[in-house]
Amino acid sequence: MTKPGAGYGNVPPEADRGPLEPTAARLGGDADPAPAGWPRFLRRGPMEMVASILIAAGVVMLMQPFAIALYSWSFLVTLIGTVMFLVVSHFPK
Repeated sequence: MTKPGAGYGNVPPEADRGPLEPTAARLGGDADPAPAGWPRFLRRGPMEMVASILIAAGVVMLMQPFAIALYSWSFLVTLIGTVMFLVVSHFPK
């Protein structure tokens, strides 16, 4: 039986960390700052917004009942927005 306040088994509580728990150096802060030559418009925030707008525009194009041309292009626009969002989510902040 372990004492109250003791770690798991014979391991003291301060050393009782799982293998997937991040180290103290990785906690907080900006993990991946933007490179010095990285253009401001290619940062993650603005590009994710563009990708989200493309996805929303594709869905609106899919649901509108007026123009067959918009309906025809809706899947491609939604797909481009989705792929763009996946790629952009790996950009630096």
